[in-house]
Amino acid sequence: MRGLFPKLVKSYLDEGNDLFVLLGDIGVYSFRDIFENYPKNIENLGTIEQSMVGIAAGISLGGTIPIVHTITPFLIERAFEQLKIDFGYQKLRGNFLSVGGAFDYTGLGGTHHCPADVNLIKSIPNFQCIIPGNVKEFEKLFRSTVLNNFPTYIRLSDTSNAHEVDVEFGKATVIKEDGDLVIIAVGDMLDTTLEATKNLPVTVLYFTTLEPFDKDCLQRYFKSKILIVGSFYTGTLVNDVTEALKDKKIIIESIAIPRNFIYKYGTKEELKKYIGLTAEAINNKVNKLLTI
Repeated sequence: MRGLFPKLVKSYLDEGNDLFVLLGDIGVYSFRDIFENYPKNIENLGTIEQSMVGIAAGISLGGTIPIVHTITPFLIERAFEQLKIDFGYQKLRGNFLSVGGAFDYTGLGGTHHCPADVNLIKSIPNFQCIIPGNVKEFEKLFRSTVLNNFPTYIRLSDTSNAHEVDVEFGKATVIKEDGDLVIIAVGDMLDTTLEATKNLPVTVLYFTTLEPFDKDCLQRYFKSKILIVGSFYTGTLVNDVTEALKDKKIIIESIAIPRNFIYKYGTKEELKKYIGLTAEAINNKVNKLLTI
């Protein structure tokens, strides 16, 4: 996804769109073509994330669409107030693309982990929130939102699904329909979810847009039980589910990241196994829910 990102931005600049890229001291080499061909449309501001979001707001007020790119905890947690007031409150348009969501930067420890990004962004009125599952989904969702009139957050992952889904912004996709248990699989967790449930009677709804949340799709396929699977903190999306189904009796569970700091180091797969974000864990949880 990160490899395609600069190419997409350059294609929009080539078409004459008024964009300005702000980098937080990452991806500078990847954006070298834009630095060379559009030096007045890009700047590396270093590690001043709060100021970078504030500058992006000024750019947006001036009529240019800002694209802000840096590491997830520094963009979403460190600059949260600026995202809330400068963009959400003022209803400014802009694009915020992060890397390192959840715990992609496994070797750098807790300072570079951010499983809270989805909850934080979804708490800001007017913000859109997207977690694409692979490169093709990222391209389609980026093209659907980059020029719109909202602030939009997109989390780029260093892992991708092999399953290709023709996603649509703001809509969930029905991957499989079978049984009373509805699984909400989010972004890069689709492959793992399908591996865990390939022989089980479940309905799998695939979400890449988390805000706006597709309540209509969930209402159509809900029967009694829901399992949320995502690389974010446990409890994420529960409010959306209960609001969508507020007149229903619901059994709801999550396979996600426990609300604890991760002190372990290792590969991403090793950490997923350590915290229980695996096909085996999903399979065990699903089998228990199917007996209820």
